[in-house]
Amino acid sequence: MKAFAAGETAAGQRLDQWLAVELAGTLSRSRIKALIESGEVEINGVTVFQPRRSLRAGDDIRVHLPEPEQAAPAPEAIPLVILFEDNDVVVVDKPAGLVVHPGAGNPSGTLVNALLHHCGDSLSGIGGVKRPGIVHRLDKETSGVMVVAKNDLAHKSLSAQFADHGKTTKMERTYLALVWGAPDVMNGRIESHVGRSSHDRMKQAVVSESQTDARHAVTHFRTVERFGDPTGANTVASLISCTLETGRTHQIRVHMAHIGHPLIGDHGYGKGFSTKAQALAEPLRGRVIGFRRQALHAASLAFEHPSSGELMKFESPMPSDMTELISSFRDML
Repeated sequence: MKAFAAGETAAGQRLDQWLAVELAGTLSRSRIKALIESGEVEINGVTVFQPRRSLRAGDDIRVHLPEPEQAAPAPEAIPLVILFEDNDVVVVDKPAGLVVHPGAGNPSGTLVNALLHHCGDSLSGIGGVKRPGIVHRLDKETSGVMVVAKNDLAHKSLSAQFADHGKTTKMERTYLALVWGAPDVMNGRIESHVGRSSHDRMKQAVVSESQTDARHAVTHFRTVERFGDPTGANTVASLISCTLETGRTHQIRVHMAHIGHPLIGDHGYGKGFSTKAQALAEPLRGRVIGFRRQALHAASLAFEHPSSGELMKFESPMPSDMTELISSFRDML
């Protein structure tokens, strides 16, 4: 990151033009503009997205520079749970804690490294050197079903299906989430625009449609079970089934927090609910506090096979940490 203090001569100047001078020889003006529009620049602690933004004397400007390009991932003998595999696709059951592809802070030990070892040269380069075969992703701490492409034809077909989000195909993704409280209705639809948070550049948020990176997002939910009060008035927690109509970063986590029911264990979007856990009686309190990830599981995935067109559906049983936590809610409330 680079930090600058705008002097008297900066007053009234455009942000991108001023930074082009300050970063001359380091970044081109076009690159600076791209960094601003992608939310990598802050003025006085607030992320800005407008290259034409006028500066004022005394402004504190911080530019988050991208991490250096990393080397291509190497094969690693990491165990995989394979649900299905043929010449076109491999369907895996990803455990919580496994990062999908290498990136800053996770140069190795990822699903991509495991897939390169499992699939060999057939996977290399499909969809890009850094993310071979990857057509969608799950957060590190989200468990469940993922499909990976093994050739260009499969990659194009699956990418198109994910981009379509089931509007004209039969693709469907269903997640199970354990959330605080209970939505007012048993079944509902959450629609908003999602983009980078202006308060924390590492997080997403429900934002105005006018924000540069705002993207339309729709989540459908169904209440599976309520814990503590079946009427919903004083429900402590609920098991929710979510179906995605769009696929935005952290979409379910952002949407459930937006309606006041963040995921249990989600310290990024539900940190303010830590007092809820403290108010529970033991031993449930200890089990909730000790749950160290967001309680989100990709339970099923349906897609059309890239070659045959056959509808294929795969399910992943809920992992033991979530089933044990749900049992704790059932038994102790």
